[in-house]
Amino acid sequence: MPIKACVFDAYGTLFDVAAAAREAAAEPGREQFASLWPKVANDWRLKQLQYTWLRAITDAHTDFWKVTQDGLDWALEASGLSDPELRERLLQLYWELSAYPEVPPMLKTLKDQGLATAILSNGSPDMLTGAVESAGIGDVLDDVLSVESVGIFKPDHTVYELVTQRFECARDEVLFVSSNGWDAAGAAGFGFTTVWVNRAGEPIDRLPWTPHHVLTDLTSIPDLARA
Repeated sequence: MPIKACVFDAYGTLFDVAAAAREAAAEPGREQFASLWPKVANDWRLKQLQYTWLRAITDAHTDFWKVTQDGLDWALEASGLSDPELRERLLQLYWELSAYPEVPPMLKTLKDQGLATAILSNGSPDMLTGAVESAGIGDVLDDVLSVESVGIFKPDHTVYELVTQRFECARDEVLFVSSNGWDAAGAAGFGFTTVWVNRAGEPIDRLPWTPHHVLTDLTSIPDLARA
């Protein structure tokens, strides 16, 4: 069936999750952090995701802001950093993440094609509102859907059902886009047509499902949706 809605994961897909650490490292007086920020950013993201999975399978849900803070605390300790001011600065910057440069024109093109657009994210509603406003993309999104309305993180199927309920569409009328291979795979298992935005050139996850498409950025999403 033709695609009716194009739905995007937020963090790492539309918004650059490394931007907070990168921007903090460029600030005056952070010479020590400047040499460590790539490791901190990578550890922060990995632990953030791992904590969502562990909380989902142990029925210990909390909001994404809590796992974001917990992940950062682990990452800072792993790099031998004990700096409350740096911690607060990194958390502040996480509310103002930059969108990847192709995001605004890509979303506008989708809207011009008459397609619905939305975010489906583990993020809490207030975090997502901050990111969308900071990136200036609210006018090209029809909705921002958070897992908080169902109380469990992706890739639980109840999360993906939020999309079909919101847009009153069949599963195969949704093009779902994520920078997380496991997320694109999980959504494919649910029945969405999926795109993995593999910016880092990583191997495909060994899971029962695989993404239908693999891209290096979001530029050609409108062409896929039209096809």
